[in-house]
Amino acid sequence: MNRDEHQAGVLYAAFSYILWGLLPIYWKLLHHVNADEILANRVFWSFFVVAVVLVFNKKWNLFTETLRGLSKNKKQFAALTVASLLISINWFIYIWAVNTDQMIEASLGYYINPLVSVLLGMIFLKERLSVMQYVSFAMAAVGVLIMTVSYGQFPWIALTLAVSFGLYGLAKKLIKVNSAVGLALETLVVMPLAGIYIGYLFNQGTDSLFAGSWTTSLLLAGAGAATAVPLLFFAKGAQRIPLATLGILQYIAPTLTLILGIFVYHETFSTIHLLAFTFIWSALILYSLSRTRMAAALSVKWKKEKEMNM
Repeated sequence: MNRDEHQAGVLYAAFSYILWGLLPIYWKLLHHVNADEILANRVFWSFFVVAVVLVFNKKWNLFTETLRGLSKNKKQFAALTVASLLISINWFIYIWAVNTDQMIEASLGYYINPLVSVLLGMIFLKERLSVMQYVSFAMAAVGVLIMTVSYGQFPWIALTLAVSFGLYGLAKKLIKVNSAVGLALETLVVMPLAGIYIGYLFNQGTDSLFAGSWTTSLLLAGAGAATAVPLLFFAKGAQRIPLATLGILQYIAPTLTLILGIFVYHETFSTIHLLAFTFIWSALILYSLSRTRMAAALSVKWKKEKEMNM
């Protein structure tokens, strides 16, 4: 891969994470709408936005072929259903947390997520961890414990976000498809339920899509694009850069969310918060270093094997 491709990949991926980090601003504009209705519209319109993208990129046939293949493979169809439910739970909790002024804890969830993903890999995929990774888990656990003690309650928002997204990634490992096709499939599973719920609210006269202001209607319908656009940029970036680089860039999103929570929406960030986040950030630095060293070791090993086979 040439240098220009790598630089383009970094820009695409970084832009996607910036969009994800700033997404709370969008949900805040819909603070007057219940999180369940926002979620229903996000799921419903996401499918149609991604469907248009698939047609435009000439991948609709790939989508239909993948769909037919999944209908014949019960294991993959089950994984798709589980992935759809998990990402829906994750989206709902995140939207609800943002609109109830709990963005700091939401950002904590996405800081913890990479560590949860590694832990799930160890448990379910029998992946081995290095000493540095074990230490990073211990430090993250201390950070979560500090948050628990300071709150006087379990930081369930952060951990639900981290675990649901981690399990979502695990389920996705069983469905190796193009990212846009994957999002179309995931939203297709729950889209009928979302449509039924939107219809129910309309029938009750309590919906915001049709009965609300035109601004609210546009924002709800635009939730599909707000979901799809970052993912598409992410896919373009992920194809061009190493996983280690992608792993470091992913911290842009929760960092921006944390900054928004503190400085724009004036959520409380106490000394206890700082102490807890310091443990989490230290754990992530250790984890990132371990990933970098592992990637370097694999690269050296691959080069030696290549030279031996020449």
